Amino acid sequence: MSKIEVKKIIKAIETSDGAGVKLKRSIGTPEADYIDPFLMLDEFGSENKEDYLAGFPPHPHRGIETVTYMLHGEFEHEDSTGSKGKMEPGDVQWMKTGRGIIHSEMPAMTGGKLLGFQLWINMPAKFKKNKPEYLYIKGKELGVHKDDEKLVKIIAGKYEKAEGPQTNHNVEPIYFHIVLNEKKEFKCKIPEGHNSFIYLLRGELQIGEKEHNKTSDSNLIILEKGNRLTVKANKKTEFLFIAGKPIGEPIARGGPFVMNTKAEILEAIQDYNNGTFAKY
Repeated sequence: MSKIEVKKIIKAIETSDGAGVKLKRSIGTPEADYIDPFLMLDEFGSENKEDYLAGFPPHPHRGIETVTYMLHGEFEHEDSTGSKGKMEPGDVQWMKTGRGIIHSEMPAMTGGKLLGFQLWINMPAKFKKNKPEYLYIKGKELGVHKDDEKLVKIIAGKYEKAEGPQTNHNVEPIYFHIVLNEKKEFKCKIPEGHNSFIYLLRGELQIGEKEHNKTSDSNLIILEKGNRLTVKANKKTEFLFIAGKPIGEPIARGGPFVMNTKAEILEAIQDYNNGTFAKY
């Protein structure tokens, strides 16, 4: 068994997307372009409605999965398959875009606090032309482990006797939302070959046994490979722990499209422009 240590600590970059929604991006940046199979991680939100009311108007995707996890606020989803839904605090939408989807994500609120995360996961080449699929997860459907030291909400993977609703996935994902009390520890085992990271929402962590730079809010902490993780909260800390099996295929990016070759990106753009993009 090998202990997991810190590889790199990165401060999230403040940016915007959609129609000007303010967010903090930690994967998909110059310092952390890609952590196979994870393509992007955004923390979006604000207490100022002007930062989010314009939302994410209709836009396309191909070749990726998007996992949206809401902590505060409400968003409405609508797309080219005819699917509609509202995300409320604690809810998750796991969308496999496959060969193409056009969707919008707009706030279903006129004020108050908005906070959530969107994670992009790459799809193997053999799945990139599949029809879109969804997994809608209500907050009450998440796996939950709670004791005197911590709260662990489980979207994917298993912790102690609690299991997340996303199962039988090709990258064997682990997605935990953890609140760890001051001076307490969180320990878990993961498959040896997985890539993993922590996104620190607030607080301060000591990770592994080796010394590392001090962690702070909105840090992406990229971890070395191993199969045994131990973290300790220097003060009460809230964070995501995410891990997955690398796909190991070439990547070509073109905005909302992620394929294996530049030619496939050009094909996606052509399909979108000529109206055949989201035809099934």
